[in-house]
Amino acid sequence: MPLAMNRDVFVTCAITGSGGTQDKSPHVPRSPEQIANSAIDAAKAGAAVVHCHVRDPETGAPSRDLGLYREVTDRIRDAEVDVVLNLTAGMGGDIVFGSTESPLPVNEAGTDMIGATERMAHIAECLPEICTLDCGTMNFAEADYVMTNTPGMLRAMGQMMTDLGVKPEIEAFDTGHLWFAKQLVKEGILENNALVQLCMGVPWGAPNDINTFMAMVNNVPSDWTWSAFSLGRDQMPYVAQSVLAGGNVRVGLEDNLFLEKGVLATNAQLVERAVTIIENMGAKVIGPDAVREKLGLTKRAPISK
Repeated sequence: MPLAMNRDVFVTCAITGSGGTQDKSPHVPRSPEQIANSAIDAAKAGAAVVHCHVRDPETGAPSRDLGLYREVTDRIRDAEVDVVLNLTAGMGGDIVFGSTESPLPVNEAGTDMIGATERMAHIAECLPEICTLDCGTMNFAEADYVMTNTPGMLRAMGQMMTDLGVKPEIEAFDTGHLWFAKQLVKEGILENNALVQLCMGVPWGAPNDINTFMAMVNNVPSDWTWSAFSLGRDQMPYVAQSVLAGGNVRVGLEDNLFLEKGVLATNAQLVERAVTIIENMGAKVIGPDAVREKLGLTKRAPISK
């Protein structure tokens, strides 16, 4: 496929994630107020979309607490700056096995496996414009941790998203995940104008070399909208690579803590850096209203109103 640079780019900011970064930088937000404020600052810096997880306000550990999601959602929607809200639906599919000689029973302290309805409870409650659908199972960094998303689970969650009118953002960590996403569209579970996030360099998914990246890009149907990111010091190079290859951009503290070597970043600073790169390439950064029009989204009112 010949390269066709994207001239109208939207930026997603992944605000906090669920990784163990809460003690590695004072800028990683924990409480709903901190997460919402960081999202609002990112929007003011040029992010059209904010992708949010929630954390235990005291420990910073990842959480599925419905009240935390509700507070984050209302704070962002009550803000004076407009932004498209994207909530994770990836929590609740984690298995940590026992030792290699005794894998069962699983490690209960690390395992978090729940049903599709419970995984979607905060989406049904908060009705974000977008939520993520991790479109496959993979070994995920640590030796015995598996991110588990079976075909049945993905069909069930995908149908719930469609029925709720929440657009899935297909999280693709390898080419097989795109293969299954296309199957979900073929079956009518997801709508044709799908949205994809290409997740590059996440151990042990697709490595972030350019050949693999282009293999991922070439597996995205031409009528879908896609974005991409990579981790750490490769975050900003992927801003340029994504735009050149025809896609959109994701940055944020979920994926990278540093503005440059030894300099911890805020989400707003990462967005500002990405906007500078995009504009210096001759492209335009579009806002939330243009994203809604492009993706067929409906802006939601605050839950409390």
